[in-house]
Amino acid sequence: MPTALVYRALGLGDLLAGVPALRMLRRALPQHRIVLAAPAAQTRLIALAAVVDEVIATEELEPVAWTGPPPDLAIDLHGNGPASRDLLRVLGPGRLIGFGEPGGPAWDPEEHERHRWCRLLAETLDTDVAADPDDVLLPPPGLEPPPEPDAVLIHPGAASASRRWPTDRFAAVATRMTLTGARVLVTGSPAERDLAEDVRSRAGLPPEANVAGSTDLMALASLVGSARLLISGDTGIAHLASALGTPSVILFGPTPPSRWGPPPGPHIALWRGDGPGDPHASVTDPALLRLRVDEVNDAALRLLSGRSRRPRASAPSA
Repeated sequence: MPTALVYRALGLGDLLAGVPALRMLRRALPQHRIVLAAPAAQTRLIALAAVVDEVIATEELEPVAWTGPPPDLAIDLHGNGPASRDLLRVLGPGRLIGFGEPGGPAWDPEEHERHRWCRLLAETLDTDVAADPDDVLLPPPGLEPPPEPDAVLIHPGAASASRRWPTDRFAAVATRMTLTGARVLVTGSPAERDLAEDVRSRAGLPPEANVAGSTDLMALASLVGSARLLISGDTGIAHLASALGTPSVILFGPTPPSRWGPPPGPHIALWRGDGPGDPHASVTDPALLRLRVDEVNDAALRLLSGRSRRPRASAPSA
């Protein structure tokens, strides 16, 4: 059986933004064994998408622990630089696909992330299979009963300070959401527990409302999938809400939603930027600071009043 190795050893949002391309690849190469190099923590979530046959645990820009004959095809879904392509090249694949490869497509920095990787495959694979960049839905994680059904989730964290809206503003939104009668929870990673606690305490929520660091990825997915609403910055949990059909209000800055925004559905992307900023800066981006508490509240209440969801994906058949 021919093999195809895909390299996307990035974060949660990157993984989910790559699902449409992986689905296209699965349809285009039905006879291939498709192997994804990705972080080990994502393995169970990847299984929900049913798009690959195997996951090789790989951290960002680390060598792939490939064994056996060289892959027939290696695909760089990681980025535009040579570092990730070189990690695949050393495995001796029969063919290497990636931006920057001879005869391959050119990188477009203005392109939406989901569209980018679908285009790479559409322009390099010999196939009539079409890609749908908005094909992001995953089936529910299957944790029954869900940990906190119908909660409103507030997620103040992000990988860099430039993408974090101020905690006092998140707290003001959390306070307003309690007036709807919903249970409000503050989520985050273990490293973000203090950040979440700041929001919780400012909002006057009970101690148990801070669930940051108390869920693994699948439990977080179950929590998001059963929530009434997510309010967060442009970070991985926002893509999880899109994948699970959960309404969301996403606060963008420094990266515009034209590059990383949600697909059509019960999602509102708020953006007050006049151009891209520095996603790795150590201070909150000015575009985020232009977003007011009242407009975030208005967007959230609009979604709550509609209580709408996109149809959820079905669990893959056995």
